[in-house]
Amino acid sequence: MEEIVGLENSRDGGFAIASFKSACISDVEKITCASKKIKEFVEQNRPNRLIFDFATVKFFSSQVLGLLLDVRAKVKAFDGEVVISAINPQLHRVFKITNLDKIFRFFPDRQSAAGATAAS
Repeated sequence: MEEIVGLENSRDGGFAIASFKSACISDVEKITCASKKIKEFVEQNRPNRLIFDFATVKFFSSQVLGLLLDVRAKVKAFDGEVVISAINPQLHRVFKITNLDKIFRFFPDRQSAAGATAAS
C-alpha cells in the first residue's frame, strides 16, 4: 500500500511539514490513515506551525478538505497555524469555491511558506 503522506520535522524554523506523496488523493482508507497519522503527530509534538505541501498533488477528494479542517482545529488549539504550499491552481479553486481560502494562507512553495510562518 502506497503511503500518501510523509511527515517531516524541521528543527531550523520550528515548523512541521506534511507532504502529500501521491498525485491523486482519493482513497478513503488512505486518507483516513493519513488523517490519523497527522493528528497523532500534532498531539505528540504540538507544532506551532504546520505546512501542508501539495507539490505533487493533481487531484484530491473532498475528504482531504475535512482532514485539513480537523488538523487546523487541533493546531489552532495550541495557538498554531496551518498553511498550504505549492497547490495546483485548479485545486486552489476548490478552496475559493468553498470559502476555505479565507481560513488558510497559501504560498507558492514550501520555502516561502516556511519563511513566512517562521516570521509570523
